[in-house]
Amino acid sequence: MPRSGAPTRRIPLLSSFLYRVSAPKPDTPVTDPNPDLEKLLSACALGDRDAFQRLYLATSPKLFGIAVRILGSEAQAEECLQDAYVKIWQRAGDYRPHLASPVTWLVTIVRNGALDRLRRNRRQLELADPAHLEFLMDEHATAPGPAGEESDAVLLRECLKQLREDQRRCIEIAYFEGLSHGEVAERTGNALGTVKTWIRRGLQELRRCLDASV
Repeated sequence: MPRSGAPTRRIPLLSSFLYRVSAPKPDTPVTDPNPDLEKLLSACALGDRDAFQRLYLATSPKLFGIAVRILGSEAQAEECLQDAYVKIWQRAGDYRPHLASPVTWLVTIVRNGALDRLRRNRRQLELADPAHLEFLMDEHATAPGPAGEESDAVLLRECLKQLREDQRRCIEIAYFEGLSHGEVAERTGNALGTVKTWIRRGLQELRRCLDASV
């Protein structure tokens, strides 16, 4: 149940696989305020279902939000997240802490799955929807993705370098780490209105740069 006064966020339903693997036991706490995601992934690699349940509870709200922003549909985001956690369970042993943080690794799996869904649905990715920047900006992704995406990622990184530092930093924080504009303002110590302006103008500059490169 959400905390009193806190915004309600829809948590994705579990598929039958996720229910079998991560359904809480009666004596299992439903929250873990300080989860060690690296240790949880290591335990998942050994088949520890309790660790997987804790990983799911700790990370699914953030990953669900990212999937919704990319897909534009909560129903599709739920399906995407279910598929992603199946992969996370199956591939936990592939995680390498020296290559990426646990959050980066998890976000990459969800993001790639969401973009695969967009391609299957023949929907065009548009920079006007900033959520799609999350995929292209990640220089440290460790989950596999289609080879054709590399050139787009290189082009976007070159265009990002042309932005003002404040614009670039706010865009990267918002769309790679999945933070809201309010959270970006808190992180950077700038006013919310200023952050929104920097992000909006930065995205406009990115669109012009990418259009000029076509």
